[in-house]
Amino acid sequence: MQPPPAPAEEPPYAWVVVWACFGSLAVIFGVAYSFAAFFESFAREFDAQRADVSLVFGLCGLIYFVLGVGGGMLADRFGPRVTCVSGMVLIATGLLGTSLSGSMGAVVLSYGVCIGLGIALVYTPAIGCVQPWFTRRRGLASGIASAGIGAGTLVVPLVASALIATLPWRDAMRLVALGVLLLGVACAWLMRRAPVASAPLAGAHAAGGAGVSLAAVNTPPGLTLRQTLRQRSFWWLYAATVLAAPTMFVPFAHVSAAARDAGIDNAAAVGLVGLIGIGSLVGRFSMGALADRLGRGLTLVLMQGSMGASYLLWGAADGYTAFAVFALWFGLSYGGIVSLLPALCMDLFGARALASVIGTLYSGAALGNLLGPVLAGRAFDQLGGYGLVIGVGMALSVLATVASARVVRRVVG
Repeated sequence: MQPPPAPAEEPPYAWVVVWACFGSLAVIFGVAYSFAAFFESFAREFDAQRADVSLVFGLCGLIYFVLGVGGGMLADRFGPRVTCVSGMVLIATGLLGTSLSGSMGAVVLSYGVCIGLGIALVYTPAIGCVQPWFTRRRGLASGIASAGIGAGTLVVPLVASALIATLPWRDAMRLVALGVLLLGVACAWLMRRAPVASAPLAGAHAAGGAGVSLAAVNTPPGLTLRQTLRQRSFWWLYAATVLAAPTMFVPFAHVSAAARDAGIDNAAAVGLVGLIGIGSLVGRFSMGALADRLGRGLTLVLMQGSMGASYLLWGAADGYTAFAVFALWFGLSYGGIVSLLPALCMDLFGARALASVIGTLYSGAALGNLLGPVLAGRAFDQLGGYGLVIGVGMALSVLATVASARVVRRVVG
């Protein structure tokens, strides 16, 4: 019996797409998580409570997670380049609008809504663009591409914090908008649909002459979105995403504020978001490569459990060192989870509607992204601490780990 053929080498342009995705994700999530740098400026300028300011971050996440499926569908129809470039322009517009805002309501619309819409047009199309280019090294490619989130989380909030230290926050935000237009649009322009996900017209004509259905030739391998939604493995994966979301997004909005409450100066407190980015970078590179050997499903289970366990250190933190170790540990776990989900979707459901499938899966994080930071802020305003927030985050992480284990059980079965 002949052994199965070895997977073909990926074409050179596949790695251009990987790094274009890396840059695009660095830009959009650098902007999203630089919210921590502007948190105090918003609260002081508009005399707002933490729950009110956190609503901006939560609403932005709600929109890009819910509408990510729409971004994925647009990319499946019109291609990732047009969709991602449009998103970058919308993000820059939102930043400029925020810099001109005269009230907290205007900030909610420009930062929360406009930037959220822009990220929805970039996130899932960029991630979905990478997976079909690869077979043999899909986990590594996904890890490198999604590491852009960690790089942006590390760099952009620190740059924004440095700008705020020397400029009015409105001018600092305008410079960030300029960076999005220059770097973000350039990266988005390099996005190209993989041949396996494209409709090969020449092959279609040839096959049509041989009596083969044109639709069959033009359809990439895998399930449609409707077929995917009938798979139990998708819904266990969706449940894990829903349950993990509050635990995943609360630290981005609140860990800097918690550190300031512990007496840590503002620059070091904002720098904790950067440390989450460093941990995320390590997690995406190392976990993506590890998952290609250990199995992506099993690695996802381990990372879900690790993320909840990291909250133990947040609960015990009373100085900068403990907060820093928490940020690195949490970032590694979070980065591993995010890098594994797109590759796992490709493994389970194929390339046919991958961007739409990923967008639908990420919609499960929407409510947690909105309610997690907002309710955490409300809990702090009422109780004067984050103890309840930490306990609930750990409990949800346990449930997300169980749901992820069910995905592995079904895949192995």
